[in-house]
Amino acid sequence: MALLMRLCQRSYSTKLKDHQAALMARSLPKRQALPGVNNIIVIASGKGGVGKSTVAANFACSLAKLGARVGLLDGDIFGPTIPLMMNLHSEPRVNDKNQIIPPQNYNVKCLSMGMLTPPDGAIIWRGPLVMSAIQRLLKGADWSPLDVLVIDTPPGTGDVHLSLTQHTPITGVLLVSTPHKAAIDVTIRGAEMYHKLKVPILGLVENMRYSICDNCNHHIEFFKPVTGSSHPKLPEMLISLPLDSHIADCGESGTPVVIKHPDSEHAKLFNKLALQIWSTLQEKQETNETAKDTNKC
Repeated sequence: MALLMRLCQRSYSTKLKDHQAALMARSLPKRQALPGVNNIIVIASGKGGVGKSTVAANFACSLAKLGARVGLLDGDIFGPTIPLMMNLHSEPRVNDKNQIIPPQNYNVKCLSMGMLTPPDGAIIWRGPLVMSAIQRLLKGADWSPLDVLVIDTPPGTGDVHLSLTQHTPITGVLLVSTPHKAAIDVTIRGAEMYHKLKVPILGLVENMRYSICDNCNHHIEFFKPVTGSSHPKLPEMLISLPLDSHIADCGESGTPVVIKHPDSEHAKLFNKLALQIWSTLQEKQETNETAKDTNKC
């Protein structure tokens, strides 16, 4: 009983002291920029099945159509889908430096664990192996030169997300979510993780809110409108995508909708997203160059 009383009387501090933080930092890897890669944009959401891979593939292709040099990394080790969506199924080659050469389609360099394993093979790995695979795909590949590397991530806030943020500087995160509360609540948790890791959130891509009638072009809304006031922790919504069979069919056939139907309303939404993010990246680059010139003077 006396021991129980002493345990109950102990106080615990949730805030790390300076020397504790320093000790913990020693064991963490230092963030190192990827050679020849100017920006890294992560496509994320705590929730699964919200369309991250579809957004990642179309966003990457839209950036390439703007003239950017783009790469697309499939960070979903257990459920890779980028090979299907980008129609790249052959095993990549390796250069004389033992670096993987990402195959290219639609002017986008792509790499995925799905290119290195049998299509019907199950990957049964624990955390350390997953993190090692991510590092091999990220730093063991010849990505250079790239303006933007887009990384499609799995659901949750686990090993892949932590490995990415610990090893390389991320320019920003695009969140993807459907409008129903279950998805939004989990997406907010995912956003909180990146806030704690001091990674900027670029905005939100809302998916599957509505459908468009093929006969009359009428919008059929599936959810009530979501506003910033009702969900103050959500970032700015950049685009809202419909639930549409054309987008799904294009993904399954290996030709993203922005490539197969470049003049469609769906493609215009993805192009709008790409243009907005590309403009933000260019403004950031100009600001950094101005700051460097100022410091030289």
